[in-house]
Amino acid sequence: MNKGWHPDFLRRCAPPLALLLCLGLLPARTDAWGNNAQRLIVNHAVDTLPFQLRPFFEANRNFLMQHVNDTLNNLDKHPNERQNHFIELDRYGKFPFEAMPRSYKAALAKYGKSKIESTGLLPWQIGVYSAKLTDDMKAGHWDEAKFDAALLANYVAEAHDPFNTTENYDGKMTGQTGVNERFNTMLIDRYGSFFPLNAHDAFFIGDPTDFAFDMCLNAHSMVESVLLADRSAKRGFSSYTDDYYDRFYNLAGAALIKQLSDASTDVGSYWLTAWTNAGKPTLPVK
Repeated sequence: MNKGWHPDFLRRCAPPLALLLCLGLLPARTDAWGNNAQRLIVNHAVDTLPFQLRPFFEANRNFLMQHVNDTLNNLDKHPNERQNHFIELDRYGKFPFEAMPRSYKAALAKYGKSKIESTGLLPWQIGVYSAKLTDDMKAGHWDEAKFDAALLANYVAEAHDPFNTTENYDGKMTGQTGVNERFNTMLIDRYGSFFPLNAHDAFFIGDPTDFAFDMCLNAHSMVESVLLADRSAKRGFSSYTDDYYDRFYNLAGAALIKQLSDASTDVGSYWLTAWTNAGKPTLPVK
C-alpha cells in the first residue's frame, strides 16, 4: 500500500475503470461527508482534547477546519486518492465480515492487490496517517503535524459515513440514487445549525487500524436503516421536496447526529493517540 497522500493505484478492470468513468458507464463515487460536516466534526473534535493538547489544537482550530477537506478538494488532480475514502465491506461476505483480515499484508495475501484496492483502503489509510502524525510529533515537525492532523481527521470522519462502507454507496442498487448526498450533505446543510452534537472526551486507541475497522463496521450497520428512512420519507412524493427532507430528518436525524458526534470523539482520540505514541512531547501553543 502506498503510504503517501495519494496512493498510486487504479481499479484493475477490463476495460480500465478510468475509461469507463469517462464514458459514463460506471458511477463515480461522490464525496462523502460534505464540507460543512467535516468542519463541524473537526470543530467539535478540538473540544474533546485534554489540557496538554488543547492549546495547540485550539490555536490551530481554523487551520484544521480550512484543510480538513484538502484531500477531497484535490480529487480532480489526484483521482486515485478516492480509494482512500471508502471500503466496500459487503464485497467481503456477510456482516461482521470476520473472514476479512484487518492486517493489510494478510488481506493482500488473501485477496490480492486488485480486489483490496478496488474495494477501498479507508481503515488502512487511517492507520497510515495515525503513524504519520505520531512521527511528526515525535520529531517536533509541528507544521507537518498540523497538516497531517487535518488529513487524519478527514479519513476518520469518512469512516463514520455509512455510505463509505458499502457497494451501494450511491443508492442505485436499491433504486435510491443520491441517498448518500441527501443523508450526509443535504440534511447537514439544512438542519446542521440545530444539531445537538454530543462528543465525549478523547481516549487512547490501542490499535489505530483495528479501531478504524470497528468504526467502519459500526457505520455499515446503519446502512439499511438509513435506506429504509429514505424510502419512507419519499413515499407519496414525486421529488425530493422540503416535506421529504423534513420527514427524512425526523427518521434519520438521530442516526446522523450520533455518527457526527462519534466522529468528533474519534478524531480527537486519534490525535490524542498519536501524541501519546510519540512520547507525549510538549506541544507549541501556535
